[in-house]
Amino acid sequence: MTMTDPIADMLTRIRNGIQVRKKIVEMPASKIKSSVALALKDQGYLRDVEAAKDVQGFGLLRLHLKYDQDGRSAITELTRISKPGCRVYVGSKDIPQVRRGLGTALLSTPKGVMTGKQASEQGLGGEVLCTIF
Repeated sequence: MTMTDPIADMLTRIRNGIQVRKKIVEMPASKIKSSVALALKDQGYLRDVEAAKDVQGFGLLRLHLKYDQDGRSAITELTRISKPGCRVYVGSKDIPQVRRGLGTALLSTPKGVMTGKQASEQGLGGEVLCTIF
């Protein structure tokens, strides 16, 4: 069965894993998912990202979720913005701020997946994938 929105599936797996306090969340791997996961790790929302193979030899992405000492997740809110039915594109001057700069917007730009801050510094616009707080 083909998936129409793999990024939304990835974000849902992360949200579900956080709700049940899982340490590791696994999902099928792809280049865009790996890029999003690495951007989340660079911003401090994930502890680690691993690429592995499943039993049948297909690519698997293993995300290690990050919690503080009280058991609260580093990710409070994870929202998909651009969807297959309604793509959202912004210019470098129109990149959304998440919670007045406390959160992060992830964009798919011509130079790869990056945060809104990185994209605006480089003068790039692109598709707003998701917002994280």
